Amino acid sequence: MLTIYDVIKRPLITEKAVDLKEKLNQVVFEVDPRANKIQIKEAVEKLFNVKVKDVRTMGVKGKVKRFGMVVGRRDDWKKAIVVLEEDQKLEFV
Repeated sequence: MLTIYDVIKRPLITEKAVDLKEKLNQVVFEVDPRANKIQIKEAVEKLFNVKVKDVRTMGVKGKVKRFGMVVGRRDDWKKAIVVLEEDQKLEFV
């Protein structure tokens, strides 16, 4: 069983994520790959005291990287785009 602290790993602060936040009131998180949409919604609502309208998730494949002659691969991870209600705001410092 995942706790709310296990579900949300970190917020993603990229140009695209900031643009989604400003224009569409959507916040992007890296989440545990085992977490489902209901768990993600509950975790965001409890951790940040906001109302969630919708959750969209996607699996992101890890990139292949070279370290000299050794070829390695980064881990796969899961991304969640959380749509907040119109009157809700979520600010990261």
